[in-house]
Amino acid sequence: MAGNAKGYGPAALMIEAVDAHAEGEPGRLVFGGTGRLAVPGATMFEKKMNMERDFDWLRLFMLKEPRGLPSTCMNVILPTTDPRADFGVVIIEQTPYYPPMSGSNTMCIVTVMLETGRLPMVEPQTHLVMETPAGLVEVTADCHNGRVTRVTFDNVPSFATHLDVKIDVPGLGEVMVDVAYGGMFYVMANADELGIDLVPENGDTIATAGERIKAAARDQLQVVHPLNPEINVIENGILYGAPKDPANSARNAVIVSTGAISSDPEINRASIDRSPCGTGTSARLAVLRAKGQIEPRAEFRNESLLGGIFTGTVVSESEVGDYAAIVPRISGRAWISGYATYVCQNDDPYPLGFTVGDIWAPQE
Repeated sequence: MAGNAKGYGPAALMIEAVDAHAEGEPGRLVFGGTGRLAVPGATMFEKKMNMERDFDWLRLFMLKEPRGLPSTCMNVILPTTDPRADFGVVIIEQTPYYPPMSGSNTMCIVTVMLETGRLPMVEPQTHLVMETPAGLVEVTADCHNGRVTRVTFDNVPSFATHLDVKIDVPGLGEVMVDVAYGGMFYVMANADELGIDLVPENGDTIATAGERIKAAARDQLQVVHPLNPEINVIENGILYGAPKDPANSARNAVIVSTGAISSDPEINRASIDRSPCGTGTSARLAVLRAKGQIEPRAEFRNESLLGGIFTGTVVSESEVGDYAAIVPRISGRAWISGYATYVCQNDDPYPLGFTVGDIWAPQE
């Protein structure tokens, strides 16, 4: 959308967006202004790959400063390629990373689509099918008085690839880790064993340790999704421990890189997912089930640093390639936090945003 927009000056680009958060984790939905994105692809995964290659300017424009911050995610709503789905979405982090699936973003997406009337809301429950690059995701939204009060979805099959493996981590020594896929690959370690208290004021310690563990795991452990070899990188780290509230099952912190991960952990930067993380909870469930530490249908209440809760259960078991897998069901809530039109004026010196090394890691 170009032209002389009243109130914005000569606008080279205007993009309509709705901001939301799931238990504190931001998820921005992009609608108007991206009609020029005639993204080709026979599947949503192909569309994701094509967006990475040909439309990455949108990530830079929306997720770098001055319009974004390291923890911001974006969800681009696209026409579905599968007649069984109600809509399609490509999820984008700023790192750059285009995750195949995200639980907190799913909660934001469904809440915004229903509360803004972009899809019809049916009370007390609305059933939707969302096409993600990871596949079709069935979603149930509990609705009351025009609000979405809970979002529940059956995530993609999740599986553990490494259990109780020791890796050498600079600054931490030998660390026991698990690795699992829950929509993306996670490496996870016990924070209690590392002597790290999972509280907000320890954010810097948590993020630093998580980045060191993730960098070491990438160097020492290999991962490949057996059904999609393009998914082959450990993207995030998880530190988990005992819950602060005895009504919950565990507390975790998902560590997300804010730039390219270097083999030198001293120059890495990261942020902590403000939510308990849906795909991270799925990966944790896969590990717990593989170790025989949770039974099917048992409730797993996962607690974030802020005290927000995502609930997970193992609804069924299957196989993914040679791996024993589970289908996790994740529940949580999101809230709309803002309505915006993001603008790039014709003489803006930073049309694709910028990064500064105080909060951003080395960039692409």
